[in-house]
Amino acid sequence: MIKPLLIGLFVLFSYTAFSQTGALPGADGKIKPDDKSNDGTSSFKFGVSYESNDVFMGRTDTVRTPMLVPEVKYTLKSGIYVSGSLDFLPNKKKKRLDGGDVTAGYDFDITDDLSGSASYAKLFYSSTSTQIAAAISSTFNANFTDDIGDIVSPSISSDYNLNKQGIGNDVFVNLGLTHDFTTEGVFGDKDILLISATVTVNTGTQNFYDEYLTKKKVKTAKRTAAQNALLTQYINKLSQYSLLDYEISAPVEYKSGHFIFQFTPTYAIVKKPIA
Repeated sequence: MIKPLLIGLFVLFSYTAFSQTGALPGADGKIKPDDKSNDGTSSFKFGVSYESNDVFMGRTDTVRTPMLVPEVKYTLKSGIYVSGSLDFLPNKKKKRLDGGDVTAGYDFDITDDLSGSASYAKLFYSSTSTQIAAAISSTFNANFTDDIGDIVSPSISSDYNLNKQGIGNDVFVNLGLTHDFTTEGVFGDKDILLISATVTVNTGTQNFYDEYLTKKKVKTAKRTAAQNALLTQYINKLSQYSLLDYEISAPVEYKSGHFIFQFTPTYAIVKKPIA
């Protein structure tokens, strides 16, 4: 009953459209889709993302969960920013707000090639939400990216998640490697097309999954002794630090004027599921 929840292989597509005020960086000052660095100007950014399947750290539901996510972000010249987003589930009979977050953070440059970011996010979810990450109440994040000779950009990101009362907290460490392909003047003189071939390895604990099992009523269902033993085995593994998944993605980002369009196909292979 639980084993199908852990899909070993999935494809996720994310589509994003943004508009922003402030200077749009050129090819020599490109920003990645996650805006890890700041170009020294204040900016206001808003947009809408669509995800074909809600996935968290390589874990997903038995069925695809499409999600519509409006987002807004304001960044000061200093690199301090505030942002917020909402999660809507368009495939539900009652198209409802399912969650969201409010985030405060700081983007900074250590050297010309090394940048970093630190942030705190407060998350909220509907009481009926069955999102994989619905147990998370807040997240502390720190990450660093090094651009090595415009050839490859290794990155490291660490999260510490505070989960709901009664559920253990989680820690994640994610390693990434990216190579950018940039083309200018695609449809106009100032247009930029950026493709970032990326490989990511996600590691961490899985206490967040405890809440998901509860929401799916797996814990309260009538079970045999063998099923009880198997469920206990699953729960005991949640706090073990392990390799979660490998992800291969190729974010495509097109910039024209104040508008940014993104398309992110992601191929992920789940490792060591709690099965």
